[in-house]
Amino acid sequence: MTPTLPKLGLPHMNGKAFLTDGGLETVLVFKDGFDLPLFASFPLMETVDGRAAIERYMRRFCEIAVRDRKGFVMDTPTWRASRRWASELGFSNAKLRALHQDAVETLDALRSEYQEPEIPFVINGVIGPQDDGYNPECFLSADEAESYHSEQVDWFAEFGAEMVSAVTMTYTEEAIGIVRAAQEAAIACVISFTVETDGSLPSGQSLQSAIEQVDAETGAAPAYFMINCAHPDHFRGALNGSKAWRERIMGVRANASRMSHAELDAAEELDDGNPVELGSQYRELRALLPNLKVMGGCCGTDHRHIDAISAACR
Repeated sequence: MTPTLPKLGLPHMNGKAFLTDGGLETVLVFKDGFDLPLFASFPLMETVDGRAAIERYMRRFCEIAVRDRKGFVMDTPTWRASRRWASELGFSNAKLRALHQDAVETLDALRSEYQEPEIPFVINGVIGPQDDGYNPECFLSADEAESYHSEQVDWFAEFGAEMVSAVTMTYTEEAIGIVRAAQEAAIACVISFTVETDGSLPSGQSLQSAIEQVDAETGAAPAYFMINCAHPDHFRGALNGSKAWRERIMGVRANASRMSHAELDAAEELDDGNPVELGSQYRELRALLPNLKVMGGCCGTDHRHIDAISAACR
C-alpha cells in the first residue's frame, strides 16, 4: 500500500509566508565567476571556494527571512545531481550519495544559526529534470520517471530533508513519477512547472491541464504546486479559469528576465531585470493566486530581488 504523503506536516501549509532563495546557478556564474559545466552547482560542494560561495549566498536569504519574520525554504544545490548528469560529470554513485548527505547536513547546520520558533526553516531536497530543463529530447513515462528519480528522493528522505521539490518540470509524466517516488518514501513533495512565454509548458500543455492531470493521477498527492523559471508576464495571463486549480499553486520562483528560454540559453550576459518591479508583480499575483505563500526567484535573481519581493508582499 502506498503511504499517505505527509503534506500537512510542512509548517508552510498553515498559511505563513515563506521565502526561498534566488537563482543560485546564475549568481555563481555571473556574479561569482564560477564555471558550471552542465549548469551544475553541486560539484562546488567539493571545493573550499565553492562551499564558501554557496554558504555566503544562502546566508543573505536567511538574514532577509529573519529580518522580515518570514519562514524560509532552504534548497539543496542538487538540481543537476541526479544520476544521468552526475555520471556525465564523473561522479560515482557512492560519491553522489555522500554529496546529498553533505548538502542536507550543511543546510541543517546553517538552519541552527538562524531559525527561531516563529520563523521556521524547511530543508528542501531539490530535484531537476532528467533531460534539458527548457527543451527536453527524452520524455520519460511516469514509471520510468519514478524509477529514475526514486534514488534522489530516497536519499533526501533518509538524510532528513522535510520535503522534496521537482523544479523546472516541462511535462506531466516526469512530475507524476516523482510524486509517486515521494509517496513511496513518505516525504512531502512539491511540483514546480516551468512555462514558455505563452504560459504553456514546453510540452505545449496548459498549466491548468498539467496541474489537474498530476492531481488526478496521484490522488492530489503533491503538497502544492509552483511555477518557476519564467517571468510573471509569461504566465500571468494563464492564471484564469476555475479557482480550484489556482488554489493549488502555493509558490512562485520567477525569473528576473523577460527573455524566453531560448534567449536565456544563448545569453552571455546576465539580465537581472528590475527587483522593485518584480516585487510589485508578485504583489499583483497574489490577487490571482489566493494561496501564494512561498515566494522566491529563479534565473537572474539574487538577494536584492527577494528583498524587494518580501517588502512588496508584507
